[in-house]
Amino acid sequence: MSQRQGEAGGFVAVIPARYASSRLPGKPLEDIAGQTMIERVWRQALQSGAERVVIATEDQRIQRHAEALGAEVVLTSVDHENGTSRLAEVVETLALPPATRVVNVQGDEPLLPPALIDVVAQSLAEHPEVAMATLAEPISEPDTLSRASVVKVVRDANGRALYFSRAPIPWQRDAWGDQGPQSSAAQAAFNSANASWLRHIGLYAYRASFLHEYAELPTAPLEALEQLEQLRALYHGYRIQVEVTDIEYPAGVDTPADLERVRHWLESRDE
Repeated sequence: MSQRQGEAGGFVAVIPARYASSRLPGKPLEDIAGQTMIERVWRQALQSGAERVVIATEDQRIQRHAEALGAEVVLTSVDHENGTSRLAEVVETLALPPATRVVNVQGDEPLLPPALIDVVAQSLAEHPEVAMATLAEPISEPDTLSRASVVKVVRDANGRALYFSRAPIPWQRDAWGDQGPQSSAAQAAFNSANASWLRHIGLYAYRASFLHEYAELPTAPLEALEQLEQLRALYHGYRIQVEVTDIEYPAGVDTPADLERVRHWLESRDE
């Protein structure tokens, strides 16, 4: 199947698709308005500027389904602890050249705008000094800032990540005190300064050479505490470029409730 070339062309999109999800087992094969989740993600990725789109899975059921669609599939080990290490195996299996840009497209993002794939790939191309590129969007609600399921990021003056956390960072000390952004007194202060807070979008671009290096790095203490794999790179001294985008990024599917929400949205759109 031919794939469109875009301004951010010359990169490979890899979609890790794991069957053994703890919250929603088998979710890549769940039906969403007539297509499986992995089919929807794959078709979104095909609309990006990627010159190659690959599905990486540990499960033969997903492999057979994806190949029936016409997708390129790499069957990977069942032992990977995260999507980044799975990508490292794909890079090795496909013998991708070291300078190849590889975009990690999450397999549970059926509504992912293809333009965001291009944005993160282009960011890596424009910043040869960094190991990774990723995305963020402004947070506009204190409730979003407070949720541990929403990962926050703080950047330096050059747009590079200082830290990622499930906690509400940065902390507005004088306005929030000990109560945080949910207190009634903090609402006005948040509204006057909400450009300070960024939600991390879990879309990553790497060079193939870095994925080999990442696979050899030991787990970082901060990574283990926060359960955020990107902290391994920061902890070991690698730089991560973070682009702020105004392209809407719909929430992915982690739970059965998320799945029903996406189904309802797509079905109502087609009515």
